[in-house]
Amino acid sequence: MKKLYGILLLAVVVLTTAAVRPPTPDTMHSLEGTWELRSFYNYDGENIQDTVELVPGYRQVKMYYNGRVMWSRTDPNDTIGRFGYGSYRITTDELIEVIEYGDHYMMEALDTIRQFSFELKIQGDTYSQITLDEDGQRTFSENYNRVK
Repeated sequence: MKKLYGILLLAVVVLTTAAVRPPTPDTMHSLEGTWELRSFYNYDGENIQDTVELVPGYRQVKMYYNGRVMWSRTDPNDTIGRFGYGSYRITTDELIEVIEYGDHYMMEALDTIRQFSFELKIQGDTYSQITLDEDGQRTFSENYNRVK
């Protein structure tokens, strides 16, 4: 009888432990997917001062998957297309892209800087990557819509 109580007590402990799980943490936002540039903002250090719409024919697309980023751009005023490829990571409010290679002009730029850090504002199917100056003040942003 004592053995039966011991087995029953062990079963209750195992079942109770399995049933009591810690709460699932909130899922952090994700950039996974394809995004198309919709506009630019100019800032006064904190607030938006001007919205710059895209010229007709200008397109820029970014794709984020499994920690990798690829972007391409075409500009009707520039006969040379642009692209870049690398890795990325995000935090709750920051986007960091490390570009590994790209078109000829991108590779020239990579001689001086490979890592690009932005303030990240994401809401539903839109996000903004905001460039900060050396004092941490907002200067410029690219604003994207998710491609569905």
